[in-house]
Amino acid sequence: MSEALAQLAARLRLLRMEKKLTYVALERRSGLGHTTVSQALNGRKVPTEATLVSLAKALGADAGTLMVLRDRAAAEAAPVTARQPSDEDTAFEERYRDYIIERHSRLAIVGLDLHGPQAACWPLDTAYLSLELAVRRDGPEAFEGHGPGTVVERAEQALAGRQRTLVRGLAGSGKTTLLQWLAVIAARGNPPEPLAHLRGLIPFVLPLRTLDLRSALPSSHRFLEATRSALASSQPLGWADRVLAAGRGLILVDGIDEVPGHRREQTREWLRDLLAAYPRSYFMVTTRPSAVPERWLDGSGFTELTVRPMNRKDVMVFAERWHTAAGAGSALEERFKDAVRAQPALAQLATTPLMCALMCALHRDRHGHLPRSRTELYEAALAMLLVRRDDERGIEAPEGISLTYPEAVQLLQRLAYWLIRNGQAAMEEETALALVEEALPSMASVARQGNPEQVLRHLLTRSGLLRQPSADTIDFVHRTFQDYLGAKAAVEARDLGVLVGHAHDDQWEDVLRMAVAHARPTERATLLRRLVARGDRTAKHRTRLHLLAMACLEQATELDPEVRAAVEERGAMLLPPRSSREAEQLARVGPVVLGLLPGPEAADKDEAQAVIQTARAVGGDAALALLKRYRCVHSGAHPFLADAWSSFDEREFAAEILEHLPADCRIVVRNPEALKILPSLPQKTSIGFAGDFSADEILTAVDAGALQRLEVYQNTRLEEIAFLRRLPEVQHFVLSGSPMVQDLGPIDRRPLTSLALWYPAGRLLDTLNELPELQSLSLGPPVPHFDANLLPHLPVLRTLSISSSSRSGRPFEGIPRLTGLSSLTIPAWGIPEPARVELTALPALSWLNLLDQDAFRLDAQTPLPGIRELILTRPANLTTAEPIAKAFPGLRMLEITYNSKAPTLDLTPLAGIAGLRITVRNAHRVTGLDRFPPGAVTVSPRPRT
Repeated sequence: MSEALAQLAARLRLLRMEKKLTYVALERRSGLGHTTVSQALNGRKVPTEATLVSLAKALGADAGTLMVLRDRAAAEAAPVTARQPSDEDTAFEERYRDYIIERHSRLAIVGLDLHGPQAACWPLDTAYLSLELAVRRDGPEAFEGHGPGTVVERAEQALAGRQRTLVRGLAGSGKTTLLQWLAVIAARGNPPEPLAHLRGLIPFVLPLRTLDLRSALPSSHRFLEATRSALASSQPLGWADRVLAAGRGLILVDGIDEVPGHRREQTREWLRDLLAAYPRSYFMVTTRPSAVPERWLDGSGFTELTVRPMNRKDVMVFAERWHTAAGAGSALEERFKDAVRAQPALAQLATTPLMCALMCALHRDRHGHLPRSRTELYEAALAMLLVRRDDERGIEAPEGISLTYPEAVQLLQRLAYWLIRNGQAAMEEETALALVEEALPSMASVARQGNPEQVLRHLLTRSGLLRQPSADTIDFVHRTFQDYLGAKAAVEARDLGVLVGHAHDDQWEDVLRMAVAHARPTERATLLRRLVARGDRTAKHRTRLHLLAMACLEQATELDPEVRAAVEERGAMLLPPRSSREAEQLARVGPVVLGLLPGPEAADKDEAQAVIQTARAVGGDAALALLKRYRCVHSGAHPFLADAWSSFDEREFAAEILEHLPADCRIVVRNPEALKILPSLPQKTSIGFAGDFSADEILTAVDAGALQRLEVYQNTRLEEIAFLRRLPEVQHFVLSGSPMVQDLGPIDRRPLTSLALWYPAGRLLDTLNELPELQSLSLGPPVPHFDANLLPHLPVLRTLSISSSSRSGRPFEGIPRLTGLSSLTIPAWGIPEPARVELTALPALSWLNLLDQDAFRLDAQTPLPGIRELILTRPANLTTAEPIAKAFPGLRMLEITYNSKAPTLDLTPLAGIAGLRITVRNAHRVTGLDRFPPGAVTVSPRPRT
């Protein structure tokens, strides 16, 4: 937003508030629509002159003054809109759009070519399945203990309005298909409503696997040339630059993970250069989850989204479309669906479109029967692709080459292992020929049939596993097959040391798992023993290596009991998770970790909570099945279960989980589907609404006679809270991230017992006069300054919580006036000396939570003997409890919660205080524990022994 446009929008909002007009009233007075008024007052678009005149008239303002700002804003936006495409550019763009639609509107699915080459591709419109994307939630809902989480939405909703996104997804998860679909709908100019911002954009699809062998990544004028577009030589000079500079470009970069590791930083710099050159254009980048660290493009304004595993509903829809496209018949389709439902192990495999397609094809090929394990599934797929396809169609050596299954596998695994060892996604054809030539002397039957060129050509045209993205390069159709075959080659070459030496590399994770499956029992034991030993001696990679060893056990059908015990012993140091951090760490392993997590009968309270967080982060049917086991036990885990609603199919989660939780369990509605389901749920008393829900929608969905706690988050649509008058039983109210609400008058003198105002509702307190029954008040950031003298009359206030995102500001004032306070949460900087002395004048104050307290300053501050319960949140420089003992001599309860960089804490100075209960969270290490009675100190996460 330009400076002038921001000033104009702010002026219009101020005029509306001065006139005390709601948006609806302003729309009526001006005769303008809701979208037009909203865009003008929020600075989303430069208003037309007619719009501004109508608004000025409705607001009783001088149109001339506003028009000056409007003209400045229009001038600042001129570079985006002033230059129209030339006739030459327009003609080429029409041709280019048709080209993009034709090139990307068909999708190849492995296994569909069993009954004719034309069946290898099917229309994208039929094939495209909108998968779920997850975005991390760190905003207002994460405040006050709810913790960070994820919001899961279908791709169209998750991408709505986003200019720059990084999409992470496992191999075969549909990332490339998503980019194809976005390119086609942008080229057609008919995106669905949530993606309306793509209308009119020109897509550039840049698959990095075809670019990474070049000496330099392409600048805009070489985009078409680099992707070998037939239109490269036809584009007008400077056309791509003009499109992108005008903000009309959609750059779709596919496969950061397929760039060699040593070139990823170069790739990031290339992206940053494009962003600097074309800040108004739109960008989407895809990668495997572990290929680049979290927030890899954070400084460039990218939102990170993660492709979730397909859930059961997705699998059923995919199966229906696959069988329809393949002409397989409804009876076979139903048998496939029944098989997946009945066998959880198979359902866990069908978590990506690639694997689901393979399973559909194998099921049809085997007349209604499916393999039972991942290894068997790959072996069956290879047999189908390499041998049975041609045999059953009666095709005999069309190139004069006929390979047996072992011969084809032997050659393919040689190529796969070379790519893995060299960290490349593709190889030069010359290299592939050399590898085949090296193998032929020991493969006499193959050598008699033809030369290396003929053998390689046969593999390219008949195996279904290799492809030639350019005239001189070769790669695998999918990385999954490359890893499976490369692992087989590594085991046969006895390269166990090579495997273990690369185990920390995310590119080798699947290779290690498959190697354990391929290895003989003695080799398997040696491989896992070395993997564990390397983890033991390498602190930097210990967690990754030990978790990988645990994940490998799934593939170890036969294993030395001592080796299995050694792996499980290390796993016991990581499993089950006991904190949110450990849950996030385990979730990165993917769906395989779900089989390592305990059920509720074997989990303590902290473990149950972390297991739920892990399953939620992984997602999918297997995760939901695990969560179902926790729904009737561990009441402390119920809030974590309920909060996972948005991470799964809303109706299925409601039926399987929410309907079985207590009626007083808090739930949060985050989308229209959940809103529809809410009235049928047993939970009626404590409900949150996150998103742009209207007052009428909230009133319709809740039980007005039962609702006691109402929370409203991130609602940019809500303008007033008068609807609360129609909810007579509400005693607890939370308002956060709702900037259009300007008046808290509707809750004035209401019998609320608790009120929380965050982001930025805390500044609205001056619109209140009295809350006669309010016992708890929580004010969230931004709170740069607090003066209790300005509070409304709060005669029975007992608990005050003030949080701030800042670590500096003016000292808070007037707190001693609140003589009834018994509990106080406040940033440490808000009550420096001598203000802290005034806390001793609060006769009832016994509970204190200090945020960001510097331990070095505790020694010099006035002791507070009346404090019985103390919480230190994110303390700094706290390595010994000595300053706590001096500053708070009357303690009976102490909680310390460190941030990410936690020190070692010595509790010895507190050992002499009788009856003291202590909880320490996230410390690197706690010493002095032997000086306390059993059960007096709780360390979280609990140490593993």
